[in-house]
Amino acid sequence: MAEEKTLKFLLIGTTLVGKSSIMMRFCENKFLDNIGTTIGVDFKFAEVNIENEKIKLEIWDTAGQDRFRSITPSYYRNTNGIMIVYDITNEETFEHISTWFQEIKTNAPEDVVISIVGNKSDLENERVVPTKKGQKMATSYDCLFFEMSAKSGKNVRESFEKMAIQAFKVMKKTKKKPTKEINFASPSVDKKKCC
Repeated sequence: MAEEKTLKFLLIGTTLVGKSSIMMRFCENKFLDNIGTTIGVDFKFAEVNIENEKIKLEIWDTAGQDRFRSITPSYYRNTNGIMIVYDITNEETFEHISTWFQEIKTNAPEDVVISIVGNKSDLENERVVPTKKGQKMATSYDCLFFEMSAKSGKNVRESFEKMAIQAFKVMKKTKKKPTKEINFASPSVDKKKCC
């Protein structure tokens, strides 16, 4: 039986940008108007098919408030993908992207796949962050860019699937060779004397 492959994704961003709603939409295909603010960390599982393989995605939703930042760094370990989420109707959430990149640089693996995600695309009439501005930011950081709506579901699954494909490619490319088997049954005895 083949070993199940798992990719760990982290959703980060300022509070109230919709990280929990994105996770719920992707993992459960639901949207709740009053989902509440994440306290600490939450996670869910989902599956995607890549190259005819079922890949399990572990989606971690982190609290966006400053008071929870100290617990977040440990969740960056062994992460394959990070989505930095901002709210297209709130310029301030977009301006924090550079701060999130600093945190990624300090805490995440070097080969992590990163995307900048503009959420709430269903609120086009309230938009204050133009799509081109988000694309330009993503280009400057050499990462993926998506806009989506957790409320309508538009582009949520597609964004996760594209991230998963990229992360899967990185995982395959950097896969470590198996370590040599150690035989504990017959220890080697050195007959030389020390002194």
